[in-house]
Amino acid sequence: MSSTEENLQSAFAGESQANRRYLFFADKAEKEGYPQVARLFRAAAEAETIHARNHFAAMDGVGSTRDNLMAGAVGEHYEFTRMYPPFIEQAESENNKRAQRSFEYANEVEQIHHRHFEAAMKAFDAGQQLKDEPYFVCQVCGNTVAGEAPERCPICGAPASKFKRVE
Repeated sequence: MSSTEENLQSAFAGESQANRRYLFFADKAEKEGYPQVARLFRAAAEAETIHARNHFAAMDGVGSTRDNLMAGAVGEHYEFTRMYPPFIEQAESENNKRAQRSFEYANEVEQIHHRHFEAAMKAFDAGQQLKDEPYFVCQVCGNTVAGEAPERCPICGAPASKFKRVE
């Protein structure tokens, strides 16, 4: 990999993280009664998204839908098999319960995402469309379900009201 390709990957990661960070900062500013500061953070987040999109395009990061499904499945598989297990162990050994819970939630949800991507790829390969239905994402742990939100999240126990509908 060339130095420029490495720089693109680093820039993409940095811009992506800045986007999320600024959106979280905007939420906090809004809650503390600073709507214009929140607006500034949201505007900066939007600009960071543009930068990330440009860097990703320069890396030829978006392929065909089949390629993108495969990339999603491979990425999720890596996270729940190789990335999160040692993170969980480390947090447990350091008695960092908040980090451990965060990693455990993510690890469980990445397995669900992997199954969703695998099912979508199977349907895609068979020339079938996925069922037209919304997804619901638990705003506590990230659990992602198709169709309708469960009464209680099976991962974190949150009520159905904590699930966000995604069209």
